[in-house]
Amino acid sequence: MFIKRDRNEVRVIRHARVRRKIGGTPERPRLCVFRSLNHIYAQVIDDAAGNTLAAASTLEKELAEKVVGLKKKDAAKLVGAMVAARAKAAGIENVVFDRGGYAYTGRVAELAAGAREGGLHF
Repeated sequence: MFIKRDRNEVRVIRHARVRRKIGGTPERPRLCVFRSLNHIYAQVIDDAAGNTLAAASTLEKELAEKVVGLKKKDAAKLVGAMVAARAKAAGIENVVFDRGGYAYTGRVAELAAGAREGGLHF
């Protein structure tokens, strides 16, 4: 009998498949995206050392005040710009984009656009 998998379980499998092919290095860390129902999170990760170099999310105080009343896509663009600013402050300009198993559309694409506008190169 066919058992339908949970959507998040399928996403995790897809993410693992993508992660086999990409990884973050000290010269070019990984910009990882996690999207929940109401919030979006982004981290710049050096996988060789296992360190998070920069991070931003809609739950942070400085962004939470700005995203009140905005659409989720607009909030995602602000998160992308914020993580780009923090990565630039840490001396990072080139990253590998890890969409986290999500489709590259909607909030994920807006976060990437915000990061590009902030000065990160994928």
